[in-house]
Amino acid sequence: MVNQATAIVALVGRPNVGKSTLFNRITRSRKALVDPTPGVTRDRQYDRVNWKEKSFILVDTGGIDDNPEDAMVDTIREQALAAIEEADIILLLLDAKDGLMPADFEVIHLLRRVDKTILYVVNKIDGPEQEQELLLPFYELGVEPLWVVSAEHNYGFVTLMDGLCEHLPDSEQNGNLPEGTIRMAFLGRPNVGKSSMINLILGKERMVVSEISGTTRDSVDTLLTHNERNYLLIDTAGIRRKGKTTQKLEKFSILKALGALERCDIAVVLIDAEEGVTEQDATVIGYTQDRGRALVLLINKWDLIADDKKRQKQLLEEIALAVPFVGFAPLLTVSAKTGYGYKRLFPTVGAVYRQFTALFPTSALNKLLADAVDNHTPPIYKNKRLKFYYTSQISTRPPTFVVMTNSYKGVHFSYQRYLVNRYREGLGLDRAPLRLIFKDKKEQRERKK
Repeated sequence: MVNQATAIVALVGRPNVGKSTLFNRITRSRKALVDPTPGVTRDRQYDRVNWKEKSFILVDTGGIDDNPEDAMVDTIREQALAAIEEADIILLLLDAKDGLMPADFEVIHLLRRVDKTILYVVNKIDGPEQEQELLLPFYELGVEPLWVVSAEHNYGFVTLMDGLCEHLPDSEQNGNLPEGTIRMAFLGRPNVGKSSMINLILGKERMVVSEISGTTRDSVDTLLTHNERNYLLIDTAGIRRKGKTTQKLEKFSILKALGALERCDIAVVLIDAEEGVTEQDATVIGYTQDRGRALVLLINKWDLIADDKKRQKQLLEEIALAVPFVGFAPLLTVSAKTGYGYKRLFPTVGAVYRQFTALFPTSALNKLLADAVDNHTPPIYKNKRLKFYYTSQISTRPPTFVVMTNSYKGVHFSYQRYLVNRYREGLGLDRAPLRLIFKDKKEQRERKK
C-alpha cells in the first residue's frame, strides 16, 4: 500500500478575525471574499500552496460562532467542524485587537478534542512594538508558541509559514512507486460505485463496499500490474452535495478527494446512470481541470437503463450539456455490478496517458502555429494586428505550450479557443487536456536585460 496524500491545512476561528485575509496572503490570491461583516465566508475555500519545496492544500472556513441572529451559524459551524476533522494541521486564528472572546474559547474547546497539530496564530499585530501589550491576554490559554502575524500588512508572515512547514511531510510525489506508474483517482458522489469498480478491476475484495454513503473514510491506494503496466488505483471518499456537507464531523468529504487529485495523473469520475449528471458532478469535473488532470468519465450502473434507449440518449445529451468544457474526455458506459464495459477502461487510460505525457518538437509546433494564423487571420487589438511569433512546449501532464505574441491581452477567448482546437487537431491531442499560455515578446526581452 502506498498512501502519500497531500497535507491539508485548515484556517479556523470565530468570524471576522482575518481568516480570509490570511488565506489570500498565503495563496497569493484574492479567492476568498474579504468583508468586515462577520460571517461573509459562507463556504469553504481551498487552494494548493507551495512554500520552500513544501506543498499543502489550504482551506478557509466560515467562522465558528453562536450568534442566534445569524440563521447560517449552524451551517458555518458544521462546515468548520468538518474542515477540522478533514485537516492534518489547523491554524487557529485569534484577533489581537479584540482580545479573547467567549467564541474563541468555544473554538479552543472544540480543538482540544482532536489529536491534530494546532498552531495558535494571533492576528492584527502590525509590529514588534505592539506584541508585548496585545499578546498578554492570550498567555492565559496556556499554549505555546503563539504565532504573531498581521495578515493584512505581512508582519510575521514568513516566520509563520516556515513554522508551518516544519510540520509538513517532504513532498514525495511518486514515493516508492515503480517508474512509469499511471496514477488513477476514482472520484464521484457517495454511493456511485467507486469502491465496487475498483473491486471489479482487482478481481478481489480489497475495498470496503457498502450501500451506506461515506464508507470510504480516506483515500485508499492499491498498486496493480495489468498487462506489464503499473497502475496506482486511488479510491476516495465521496464528494458530497453542498446541502449534505453540514453533517457534524462528516469525516472526509471534499478535501481528501482534492488531495487525491493532487497525486493522480488521470481522474476517473463516475456518474450514476440512474440519477443522471448533477451540478455536483459538474463541479467535481471542474476540479479535475483546475488541476490540469487527464479525465475519463464512467457512467456506472448502466445495467439499470440497459433496455431504455430513450433514457440512454437523454443521459448522454445531459452530460454533453453539463460539461461542454471537457469534450475531449472519453466517456465509457459501465456496470460495476455486472462487469459490463470495464475492460475498455485500461486501453482508454493508456491512450489518454500517452497524450497526457506527449512531447512535440518545436519545429512542428511552429509550423502548426503558422498554418493556424494563415488560415484564420488574428484580430486587431488597440489599432494593431495581433502577431504570433513562435511557440514551444514547456511541460507535459498536461501538454502545455507557450505562444509568444505582441499582446497577450489582445488574444480574445474565441481566438484562443480556435488555436486550442488547431493544436488538438494538429498534434492528435483529442483525449487529453492541453494548455496554451500567451506571453508578450516585448516583456520577455525586458526581463533578459
